[in-house]
Amino acid sequence: MRKLYIANKNYSSWSMRPWVLMKQAGIAFEEVMVRFGEDFGESSAFKKAMAVSPTGLVPLLVDGDIKVWDTLSIVEYVAETFPDKKLWPENPAQRAHARSICAEMHGGFRSLRSACTMNIEADQSVQGAIIWRDNAGVRAEVQRIVEMWTELLAANAGSHPDGMLFGRFSAADAYYAPVVMRFVGYALPVPEAVHAYMRRVQALPGVKAWVDAALLEKQFVVMDEPYRISRD
Repeated sequence: MRKLYIANKNYSSWSMRPWVLMKQAGIAFEEVMVRFGEDFGESSAFKKAMAVSPTGLVPLLVDGDIKVWDTLSIVEYVAETFPDKKLWPENPAQRAHARSICAEMHGGFRSLRSACTMNIEADQSVQGAIIWRDNAGVRAEVQRIVEMWTELLAANAGSHPDGMLFGRFSAADAYYAPVVMRFVGYALPVPEAVHAYMRRVQALPGVKAWVDAALLEKQFVVMDEPYRISRD
């Protein structure tokens, strides 16, 4: 059984991407949780698990003797291993487009990722209003994402009942699922068409399973809570 090493579902946006992709696609895997903020001693679960990872980071996919680290590499490996799941669009132009926007997320949107860290259980709408008012970088990056999603949703409207970015669910939707959670948690202003897409993403069984598990986590990790000193 392949193993996917992840961190806290409440906080770890990078872990969310391959987990949601595989869960939504019905690809079996064993989850290995490596929690943020655990005891980092040599005998700790964190140290033992991270001894497996070449980088000491998660997510990490272990499939037999194969280790795949870096979220985008995991997505590509899974797509190649399970071609029948059609995790990238079948059309070559759409496939190139989907890979490009995933790479853009992977290496960009630093203002949004820094100012609006993922925190699924918290209502950060007050902080979101302040960030929106004061952070021009966040406003610019949200505008870019809104334009990206709006263009894709309009171009692919009606092509598949999933109503995802490229019609049917793909790696692109899994890759932007943590952005949906940021937009929701910080109540960032977006048009209704984008809100509708966000609701469809939240309703996906794979996303819902991740969110439900995140809400059950009781761990409060100070380094991942820039706006709170305790969990209410």
